[in-house]
Amino acid sequence: MANKVGGAGPSGPASRQVSWPEVNRFLTEVVKAANCAPLPVAGTPAWCELADDDMRKLISLAVAGEHHVLRCDLEQAAAADAAKTIATAEDWPAIARQIRAGRGPAYVPRHKETTA
Repeated sequence: MANKVGGAGPSGPASRQVSWPEVNRFLTEVVKAANCAPLPVAGTPAWCELADDDMRKLISLAVAGEHHVLRCDLEQAAAADAAKTIATAEDWPAIARQIRAGRGPAYVPRHKETTA
């Protein structure tokens, strides 16, 4: 059975990490090998006018998809940086110990108001 995109591989869940430089390298080679420049931007009237079997139409979609991969790569880097910042912002083991210890002796009894 073939793996689904983003699915699990034979050794467990597939990684969701993306590498824009690798995609860019691959796509640059594909565009060079196809030798079909200039490419219209995907979705533009010029792109829509291309025949469905024109390779420029498919390659234009791949180039547009590269932008999405770049965004994902940048979001991954930002999330990793944020995680490192949060991890070093506090003494998290000490905070966990305080939470597990509870309130300690601090107890404020509630008094019922009496009406006269």
